[in-house]
Amino acid sequence: MVNISSVFGFIGVPKQSAYNAAKFAVRGFTESLRQEMKLERQPVQVSCVHPGGIRTNIANSARMGKTENAEAQRKGFDKLAITTPEKAAEIIVKGILKNESRILVGPDAWGIDAINRLLGAAYQPLVERFSRKNLYN
Repeated sequence: MVNISSVFGFIGVPKQSAYNAAKFAVRGFTESLRQEMKLERQPVQVSCVHPGGIRTNIANSARMGKTENAEAQRKGFDKLAITTPEKAAEIIVKGILKNESRILVGPDAWGIDAINRLLGAAYQPLVERFSRKNLYN
């Protein structure tokens, strides 16, 4: 079983509360289910995928409120989306075949995971500054 979370299943970001809540929930559900399958000795592999920015049309297709920042947010996302869909698929398939519990997709996913692990909640001021500078200026 493969569930798709996000790097926003590791950290919360401004103006994405509902999205963050959903992605944290996917992560928690997947981690619990993986443990249950192991505990019950079930032959079911369970992985959670945490993609960073994937170079797709998602930001341009997303419904955003009519705010002055909507276009800046789209451009900011496009600038940060560095992993191609083909590379993402390769990483995900490799992670599934290796039965990885967490599959981090893209260098930004690895970086965000590391920041969260190293800083704990102290990452929040960094995200606030980054968001002001790059997404909500």
